[in-house]
Order: sequence, then structure tokens, then C-alpha cells
Amino acid sequence: MEELDERKVKILNAIIQNYLETGEPVGSRTISKSSDLNLSSATIRNEMSDLEELGYIVQPHTSAGRIPSDKGYRFYVDHLIAEKDEEISDIKDLMIEKTEKMEKMLKQVVKVLANNTQYATMISAPAITGTKVKFVQLSQVNEHQILSVVMMSGNIVKNKLIDVDEPLNSENMLKLNMLLNTNLNGLTVSDINLALISRMKAQAGEFEAIIEQVLQTLAETIVDEDDTEIYTSGATNIFKYPELADTQKASEFISAFEEKEELRNLIADIETEGEEKGTGIQVYIGDESPIQTMKDCSVVTATYELGEGVKGTIGIIGPKRMDYKNVMDNLSHLKKQLDQMLKNNDD
Repeated sequence: MEELDERKVKILNAIIQNYLETGEPVGSRTISKSSDLNLSSATIRNEMSDLEELGYIVQPHTSAGRIPSDKGYRFYVDHLIAEKDEEISDIKDLMIEKTEKMEKMLKQVVKVLANNTQYATMISAPAITGTKVKFVQLSQVNEHQILSVVMMSGNIVKNKLIDVDEPLNSENMLKLNMLLNTNLNGLTVSDINLALISRMKAQAGEFEAIIEQVLQTLAETIVDEDDTEIYTSGATNIFKYPELADTQKASEFISAFEEKEELRNLIADIETEGEEKGTGIQVYIGDESPIQTMKDCSVVTATYELGEGVKGTIGIIGPKRMDYKNVMDNLSHLKKQLDQMLKNNDD
């Protein structure tokens, strides 16, 4: 970026913005008419030649205008990210308390994003990673049922009704609660190994089946990557863009959205990078995409956090000439939209 002076930056931005709007190669005359640079066509042509030599734009055909290269898009996007970073940071404050509302909300969000951007969109349900056991509480519901309440970090609560042959007296209930909390408090689910399970069952004696049921409840808090729920919308929007409407490309793209396996791989890659970069916006342009079927696209993602260890991913996929500003604006306003949905659902 240091190799570009202010004039080159303005011309490059004008080329990219014109190409985003029209999808047609941009010439020097167009730039001189549509911008406030007050430069002659000859001067603009010279600057465009320099930008082409530096790899920011390319000339697809002889005597045609220029279009942005991946490097040009990257320059444009990085500047937008810097501008939007503060707006996007509050997406991490997102908190959804009731599981039954989440699916409806995520489906609404992904549809709104698809409608607002006219691109393909996806959002993954929040996955629980590295959460720890805060406490376990067993209580008698009736003669033949015990309620197990497991509180995890991130305010995640798991309830399970456990059938018993006969009611437990208060002393046995107290012993089981002490056994569970002494052994499990502060542990992640991955910390609970076979040796610990065997020891707890032995200490529980005749009540080992109850311990097994509680541990099963804990195991259910782990979401396998292969089972990550992903909601999608707007896949057919790609047909609006000629560069993506090729029959084979479109078929592969639609297949990726329907089968979702590649989307799960994308999310896994994003989460890995997110550990290093944080939970802000990430943009993959062309060959930067980890998904083969999206090498002709740009993918813009953001990670949202619902609490300690609970995260999900939002993604918008479109042509490389996508309206990056509009996409980032939509992501930055996402928290506000979700907050409003929560308020409406609580009324």
C-alpha cells in the first residue's frame, strides 16, 4: 500500500467503484467524467498504466478498459475494514438467551442479509467450545424422576430428567451432588476422561446409573463439527452475476450450499484464523478462499460471540466485484437487527 500515492489511490478506488457498479472494464474517460479528480484523460491513462504495472488492475482485452485484480480488491477491502472495524467490534456483544428462539432468529438474519446484499449468505448456529462446568444440581421431581441441572460457563444450562426406581433420601442426594461437583467443577467436557468416569461410578455405588446420565448430559453440550447447524439463503442470487452463472460453476456452488460440508470446512478455517486475528471481519478474495468452488468469488465473514466459549460465523458470498461497503454495513448493523428481534420475541 505504501507504493501508492494519494492520486493513484483515488484513481484505483474510482476504477473499483465503477466496476462494482457496472461489471464493465473502466476506461480513463469514464474516470475523468465520474470522479472529482480534475485530471486529464492522458494523466489518468498514465496513472492507470502504473497501477497495472504494480498489479492492482488488469486489462482483459486489447484497447479495453481496466478491471481490478485480486491485489486491487485486497487494497480496497483492507481500507474498508480499517474504517468499519470499530462498527463491527460490537458484534461480539451479541447474546441470545433462549435456544428455542435461536433457530428462528438465525433464519431471519440470513434471509435479511441475502435480501439486503443480493448475495448468497450463511450463518452457523453458535457452537460450544472449551466451556467449563460451573456446577451440577440434582433434585427430586417425584418418586421416579430426578432433575439434573448442569450450568456451564457462557451461561449455558442443560436440563435432563433421570428416571429412578425409587426416590432418593436427602442424604443420598447430598452425597451425589457433592460427588458431581467435587469431581467436575472447573473441567471442560474434554477433560472428563474414562479414568475419571470409572472413579465417579465406583464412588456412586448403586447410583452409578445417575452419574452416567449426568455425564451424558455433559457430552451433549459438545457439537461435532460435522453436525454444526448452518442456515443459508440467497444461493440463487449468484445467477444475477454473469461471471458466476456458468452452468458448471453455478451447479458446484449450489451443491456446496445444499450439502454444506464445504461450508463447515470454511467455518473451521475461519475459526482457526479467528484464534489469531480475533472475531472481526475477514475477507477472502478469489484464490484466498479455502473452498475450491468459491475461487471465483469473494467471501466476507464475521464471527459473533454469544458468551464465553460460544461462537458462530456469518458469511456473505458473491462475485469479486461485490459491493464490499454494503456488505460490511450490513454486518455492522447485524447486532442492532438481532437485538430488535429479541425485543419483539420477548413482547
